[in-house]
This record gives sequence, C-alpha cells and structure tokens, in this order.
Amino acid sequence: MIRFENVGVTYDGAAGPTVRGVDFEVPEGELVLLVGPSGVGKSTVLGAVSGLVPHFTGGTLSGRVTVAGRDTRTHKPRELADVVGTVGQDPLAHFVTDTVEDELAYGMESLGLAPAVMRRRVEETLDLLGLAGLRDRPIATLSGGQRQRVAIGSVLTPHPRVLVLDEPTSALDPAAAEEVLAVLQRLVHDLGTTVLMAEHRLERVVQYADRVVLLPAPGEAPVVGAPAEVMAASPVYPPVVALGRLADWTPLPLTVRDARRRAAPLRDRLAGAAAAAPGAHGPTAPLPAQLRRRVPEDPAAPARRSLFRRRPAAPVPATPHIAVLRDVTVRRNRTEALHRVDLAVSAGETVALMGRNGAGKSTLLNSLVGLVTPTAGTVDVGGAAPHRTPPRELVRRVGLVPQEPRDLLYADTVAAECAAADRDAGAEPGTCRALVSGLLPGITDGTHPRDLSEGQCLALALAVVLTARPPLLLLDEPTRGLDYAAKARLAVVLRDLAAEGHAIVLATHDVELAAEIAHRVVLLAEGEVIADGPTAEIVVSSPSFAPQVTKILAPQRWLTVAEVREALA
Repeated sequence: MIRFENVGVTYDGAAGPTVRGVDFEVPEGELVLLVGPSGVGKSTVLGAVSGLVPHFTGGTLSGRVTVAGRDTRTHKPRELADVVGTVGQDPLAHFVTDTVEDELAYGMESLGLAPAVMRRRVEETLDLLGLAGLRDRPIATLSGGQRQRVAIGSVLTPHPRVLVLDEPTSALDPAAAEEVLAVLQRLVHDLGTTVLMAEHRLERVVQYADRVVLLPAPGEAPVVGAPAEVMAASPVYPPVVALGRLADWTPLPLTVRDARRRAAPLRDRLAGAAAAAPGAHGPTAPLPAQLRRRVPEDPAAPARRSLFRRRPAAPVPATPHIAVLRDVTVRRNRTEALHRVDLAVSAGETVALMGRNGAGKSTLLNSLVGLVTPTAGTVDVGGAAPHRTPPRELVRRVGLVPQEPRDLLYADTVAAECAAADRDAGAEPGTCRALVSGLLPGITDGTHPRDLSEGQCLALALAVVLTARPPLLLLDEPTRGLDYAAKARLAVVLRDLAAEGHAIVLATHDVELAAEIAHRVVLLAEGEVIADGPTAEIVVSSPSFAPQVTKILAPQRWLTVAEVREALA
C-alpha cells in the first residue's frame, strides 16, 4: 500500500539530508510504527506519504514514494486526499471550522459525499472516539487531548485507505489513549485500513504494531523488522523493554502481561534487597511531616454534589511556600473549570497534576501564571496575585511552558530567540543556548523555530523560560514530542532545579515521567482535587496512572527501572 524506494529529503539551506536511504514497504491492512530519537526525520517521512513533503514544505525529494500506486511527487496532497488521511503533531494547525461536528463533516464535504452518508459517518465517529458529548462545542474551548481526538476523527470520517498519524496519543490521558488505539486496531483488523504512525510513548503502542521501522540517526538508513527484534537493538525503548534488558529476559517482552509472567524471580530478588536495605528511596519517599499540614476545613462551604462530601483541603506547608491556591474557583460561561481548589507548593518540591483530559490541569497552571483570573478564592505566588502583577515583574516569579510551546517563540532563528531570552532575563550571554544544547543536542543556531520538530521546539521554549530561573516553574505536557533520551535529560534538569529550591508544577499524562521526578501527585476530576499525596501512594493504587514497572512488579512498590537497578546493585 505504501512503498518507499531509496527516499531522501533535503531542505533548502540545510547542511545535509534530513532523511536518506529510506527503503521499506507498508502492506495493506498493517499497523507500522515509526520510531527513533527526536529530530531524526520521522515527521518528514510521514509527510512524504501525504505529499506534504515536498509540495508544501519545499526542499528536494529523491527516490520514490507511492501510495496505492500513486507517486507522491506527481500527485499533490489534494490528489491523495481520498486515500490518505493525515493528523500532524499540532491539532490546532489541522482545524478549518469552529465546532466539533462541523470539523468531522468538513473532509467529507470536500470530497462531495451525500448528506445522508455524512450524517451517518459523523455519528459513528462521535461514538468511536467518545466525542458525542462535545459535538456542539467550539473547538477553541476544548482541552488539548479533546482536540487531538477531534483531529483524528476528522480524518476518519472520509474512510481513507491509509492513515498517517504523528504522535496521536501524545496529548491524551491513559484511558483516552487506549480508546484511540482500540479504534485504530478495529480499523486495521476489521476494515483493512493501513496505518503508519510515529509515536514517542512506545509503552502505549509498540504491542499493537505489526512491524517497527527504526530511524536510528539523521541521514542513516532505517531498520525494519518485528517489534521485539527492533526493540532489542533500538536506542529508544519503553520501560518494559528496559526492565527486560536489565533482567536479561529473552525474548524481550513488549507488554505488561508478558513481563509479569517472567517477573516472579525478579520480585524475589527485589524483596530480598528491600529487606536488606529498608526505607524509601528516590522521589517516591513520603514528604516530611511539616509538608502535610492542612488548611482548616471551611464548615460553611457548600457541597458541590450530594453524593460526596467535600474532601479535605490540600497540604499547606509550614516551610516557605512558593505558591498557594485557596478555595479557587474558575468559571467559564456556565462551566466550572476549577471548583474550590486548595493547593500549596513548597520550595524544592515537584508536583505532578494528573487526570483525564478536561479535568482542569491547564486551567490550574494558567491561574498560577496570571492568564486566568479566579472567579472566587485567592492565588498567591511569592506574595503576589499573578493576575494583578505586571508581566515584567511576574516573569521573575513564575514561568510557564504551555502545551503549544511555539506560542513563546517569535524570533527568526534559534540564536536570536536565545539572545532575546538572555536579555529579557538579565542573564549572561549564552545561558539560554547552553540550556538548549543540554536538553536536546543538534539544534543549530540558524534554524527557524517553525522548522523545528515538536520535541526540538519544546526544548527551545523550555530553555527560554529557564533562562530567567523563576522560583516557580510550570510545565504543561512537557514530554510531548520527546524521545526517552531527551526525556531523561529533562528529568535531570528538573531534579537539579528542585534541588536548588525551585518549585515545579507539571500537568502531564506521562505516568513514567511522574514516577521519575514527582514528589507529589495531585489528581483532578471535573475541576476538583480528588487525591493529593506522595507519588507512590497515588499512582500505585491507580490502574490508569501506574507506570509499567509498578504493574509488572506489583504488589511490590517499584516505580522505575532506575529504582530496580539501584536495588539490585
């Protein structure tokens, strides 16, 4: 169905080809996973399938790409639209209408389908992706994960023979990601749809792939094979594979179920190690008692629902705190995005906000940085109310890396962006550039930010914010577009910042990142805090938010491969 024949792509002004020697085939009715480190050209390979490369992006394409027998060099994207549906990394760039239902119908209107067919397919897609309750919602009011599902739905309604997906689960909570992957499985197995997908969160998708295509480095030829074979030699691999390598399991397991079947001897070794060296370790250790003092309950506070009592307020530490939210409510039209939220964050503490899409995580972060004015309650960041503080003063107190990091970037080159960040922060020249290189090596000074991959763009935006070294750092889905190596470097940077006394609050669906760095996890549901406590206590008890190592080694409380390696040593 899709054939790459010695394909190379070189963009204008680039020192060398972005991809070279790409040669593989995707048979009809298979799900093929494209993997590799950030910046190796995965999005370029995907773009060549839909004709966006080179017709839209420019540059030179050598070799040949055919889809259902059509050469993408001689067929422009609109001439491939009836066979190829594409969803990029940025859902906002995908939308052309204002509401969910209109967006689902737009592609079919462009193809001239009958109204009765369009109506039926819209209803089917709303049900498939769990969007029925959002059909009349303006897209601008949706959370990032909800937008991602709408973007996927909009390319499903025309029933294309080929789906090209770039990081389709990156903005989704674990349950929503499973729903989307289940839909893709049904399309592949029941309808014979061909799917080519790039994804960094391999723990979610590798077990569903028929084959894996590894791009090992920029300009290197791909490695193609069965998932277990490619993962054995891949520089990027999920925690289940990392644990399998550590335990020397052969063949390597790709699923939690397969790993649990082999894990009994490893659990016995770890039980002996824990008995020999008792005590908590890593970020999972319980917080000191002084960090668990609670705000007194307000007896006059009305209950939101008759079914539940209002939960106790979140901890307010006796130690110096960087930020405190007290009884914060945020209303948008008739919707409460936050409901009576109490939260305190201390210096040196890393807090992970988790919960399903639309739970209020981004709204909470925006309240801390002054982008949202609370309807009720108070927000205090370093002794100031963020929504009343001038931006030049606020940037010294708090910094936010949003879900769309390109919103922070405005210069024409990476070098100019870094120089501006140094000036705005009053930092030594080169400070921002050093942070970029530390987070993600290989980003050149002369590159325009719009030409960066999603992971590279995030690294640049994060470096811009960190240049000012704000006492409170806010991150909204900080690992979107990052491979495992880049995520590990990010974790090191965040741990170092916390050790220096910075407070970090991150909203994330990445349960592996939360397990790595978070001292506390705060779970949100429908704008309310429903759980707040040490990471191990919260995630171990949650089927949705437990990391892979926890699921494999339960009932023992291990969160990461690094913890297991340290215990065995």
